[in-house]
Amino acid sequence: MLIRTAAIGDIEAVTAVEAECFPASEAAGKEEFEKRLKSYGNHFWLMFEEGRLISFVDGFVTNEPDLTDEMFERADMHNESGDWQMIFGVNTIPTYRGKGCAGELIRRAVSDAKEQGRKGLVLTCKDRLVPYYEKFGFVNEGLSRSTHGDAVWYQMRLVF
Repeated sequence: MLIRTAAIGDIEAVTAVEAECFPASEAAGKEEFEKRLKSYGNHFWLMFEEGRLISFVDGFVTNEPDLTDEMFERADMHNESGDWQMIFGVNTIPTYRGKGCAGELIRRAVSDAKEQGRKGLVLTCKDRLVPYYEKFGFVNEGLSRSTHGDAVWYQMRLVF
């Protein structure tokens, strides 16, 4: 399995995987990914098997301590020297779930954020995934202010 960061040429694959992993109300579209990839492609961790994108984790860096809905829509809020690595999505196509792909990418994002001198990482997830992220050291901070996709989200934080 190859793991690397993203470039604009990955837009079609990233958009397709996102659409396969999230409901339409929550999934980012091609236009959003174009802005994200141009602004912070180095904060996308992509996993390929035999040239096919099978999993990715993405998010930007900011000094804001909490993940907000505005962040999903505003790639220009990315601050490469920010304190917090936000995680907007953890995506693995269904046939590769349960095989450790997402976990490997999360560990890579954590390692990179630590190496870059961040304070830590922040993500939001649905209640059923709280125990999954706790395995990586994230702490549940309770309900998030985010209502992205009209869903209920919990904010999780990993502090170094």
